[in-house]
Amino acid sequence: MKPSRLPKPASRAIRYHSAQRHQRLYHASRAAFVSAAASTGSQSSVNPDEIALFSRLSSQWWDERGEFQMLHKMNPVRIQFIREKLLEMRREDGEDAASADDVLKGLNVLDVGCGGGLLCESLARLGANTLGVDASASNIGIASTHASSDPSLNYSLSVKSTSPAPTSRGKGALTYEHTSAEDVLATRGPRQFDVVCSMEVLEHVDNPRTFLRNCADLVKPGGHLFLSTISRTPLAYLLTIFAAEHLLRLVTPGTHTYAKYVRPEELTQFFGDYRSAPESRPWISRLYGGVPTRTEAETRGIIYVPWKGEWTLVPRGAVGARWGEGCNYLFWVRRPLE
Repeated sequence: MKPSRLPKPASRAIRYHSAQRHQRLYHASRAAFVSAAASTGSQSSVNPDEIALFSRLSSQWWDERGEFQMLHKMNPVRIQFIREKLLEMRREDGEDAASADDVLKGLNVLDVGCGGGLLCESLARLGANTLGVDASASNIGIASTHASSDPSLNYSLSVKSTSPAPTSRGKGALTYEHTSAEDVLATRGPRQFDVVCSMEVLEHVDNPRTFLRNCADLVKPGGHLFLSTISRTPLAYLLTIFAAEHLLRLVTPGTHTYAKYVRPEELTQFFGDYRSAPESRPWISRLYGGVPTRTEAETRGIIYVPWKGEWTLVPRGAVGARWGEGCNYLFWVRRPLE
């Protein structure tokens, strides 16, 4: 018995609609970069729909088997990258740094889009004076409640202030504020933090270039900006939207928007053009084969290994390292001394 076949007109219609779908995906990818380039510094980066979604999910932040289980597993790799990069740069600067355990002690760190405080608590335990901010009041409420219940953390309830971040050189202080990056910049002023982090946030904001400028302006000269986000590739769509949202239901459908994903080369290009002041040099001053020097910026892929149930940081210079940046990746860039 021969397998049944669709009539030719129907078969052509299916191929046409499939091609149309891929074409829409391609043009959405292009439109995201064009619209980002056209954004201006006066636009807000806060997306009310994104804030509403994460506010609804906020009660699950500290459930290691719930909605944010993959972020719990990713957190050790984020910390590993931050510590290793800071230690590398201290040694590059000729400073003494005995180990990665001490490299964050006494630094003023801002975590933008801190969610329930997964990264913030880790940073504070390592000695960083950490301020976590989020545009969702529910997220800040959960983060504050969790931190206040742990006596090992040096947590204090924060009230919005125009004063600089705490500068204690002892145990890392931890505070939270319900606010946005642009409001922190407006109230505290620029060049306030040794380190600014924003993990898995860039793909959820409006006007990503405005967001990047605000985060960059908050970094002290010689300071560091760390980002974690998702590249805009077919592989990323397959893994983070088709599989994670619709097939496996690991996260709520609609959590991610493919057109908002940002490719590593787009971040490199942005900071290759970005100057803290008109007379200063760009944050990335030169490229070698499209790759910045490791003392100015670096991109590292992070890959989930399902048989281990953990994320791993792709080694620098590994075979297929660029492929490893095709979905989730970490990005570091350093503000030039002025």
